Amino acid sequence: MTNTPSNSPSRRSFMKATGALAAGVALTGRSAAGAQETLARKGGSPAVTFPADRHTAVMKWPQYEPEDREIVLKILDMDIGRMYDHLPQLEKEWCEHNGVPFSKAHCNGTAALHSMYFATGFPPGTEIMVPSYTFYSVVVVMRFFGYVPVFIDIDPRTACFDVEDAARKLNKNVKAIGPMHSWGLPCEMDRICAFAKEHGLMVLEDAAHAHGASMQGKKMGAWGDMAIFSFQGTKPLPGIEGGMGTYQKREHFEAASVFGEYRDPPTLPADSPYRKYVGTALGPKLRIHPLGAALARRQLTVLDQRNALIAAQVRQLNDRICRLPGLAEPVCRKDQQRVYYSSNVLFFDEGKAGFSRKAMVDALKAEGVKISSGDYPEQHKNVIYTEAQWWHHKPVVQELPGTTKINAVAVNVGLMRVEAPELVDQYINAFEKVWAHRKELA
Repeated sequence: MTNTPSNSPSRRSFMKATGALAAGVALTGRSAAGAQETLARKGGSPAVTFPADRHTAVMKWPQYEPEDREIVLKILDMDIGRMYDHLPQLEKEWCEHNGVPFSKAHCNGTAALHSMYFATGFPPGTEIMVPSYTFYSVVVVMRFFGYVPVFIDIDPRTACFDVEDAARKLNKNVKAIGPMHSWGLPCEMDRICAFAKEHGLMVLEDAAHAHGASMQGKKMGAWGDMAIFSFQGTKPLPGIEGGMGTYQKREHFEAASVFGEYRDPPTLPADSPYRKYVGTALGPKLRIHPLGAALARRQLTVLDQRNALIAAQVRQLNDRICRLPGLAEPVCRKDQQRVYYSSNVLFFDEGKAGFSRKAMVDALKAEGVKISSGDYPEQHKNVIYTEAQWWHHKPVVQELPGTTKINAVAVNVGLMRVEAPELVDQYINAFEKVWAHRKELA
């Protein structure tokens, strides 16, 4: 038997070392160096040294350019009548970009929701399946039409609509299903549409986060019977304020149009049941502001390019940091092309990471990373859904474990909206440095 030299590692120590690597971080040169550095929160130098003003500029949204300003100034010099030419032009261009037959621009996403719910033509007492993990107006607006929400859980792997939970909660009053593409990640629309078709349900897409996202080559907003988008200033297509509805059927488009635009009835075909409402339409005035329409038109020309740039930098970052124990990104199918709204949402498993979400966020902030704990509204926990006077019948509020879990594990990492490879690299360094010190953060 050959004796093991005293300066060589024993099999036991070798296995212990390699086992630790397999179970934890594969210590690259960078992360190994991070272990030798003092955390910024303990007096060390921060990993992110990118100049603060440039860091802010890279993260800034919206990113308006000289062309946007030029358009706004031109409108101010126009005759008042010509300003409104941007509205039908935007609707035409939106149809072409998204592959839908009908579009209607609205003053905001909430107005688009009002118009969409009106266009369904459902009787009072109808129930609509929607996630609790959504913006309030998606749900509260229903009450003006006598509709009632059925709160559906989200898949903890994606933060998107859980079709299996919808199947469990289906009842005779449900006539529609309203999936939201959370943070720009497409829902599994093939499964959702198959479920809806099987049970005779209308699909009402909430694509307020998902401008330009697609699945199987088909844009979000083109899968459902109807869909809404928001052009509010934080969205992937920022018009400062505005919204859009898309419609597969003429009757839905006409109903949504005449609900909120008094000028539309005389433009409709002679056989339209809504043409007779010339001079009044049906009451509300919900049309988009001409400046918002003009900005949205200009932003649409650069939407795909900007989505691609943001996604490429997220990919460079996530491909490295999601190797770290306990850190993962939402599951995106190979046939899905996602976009990013607001932030790069990641999921943090404290058990696998070995330290708390708060400790991780605090440590990364000290290193200079733009990050926060995820905490998105859970509608079913709000008071309005417990009070019968606001509803045709009081919504049934149940626990939603997937929704609760997502808010317990989500973290929001800032999006880099301008090409900044050096900053991406420094973010990677910061994450690897913090993970190299995770035992002392436990």
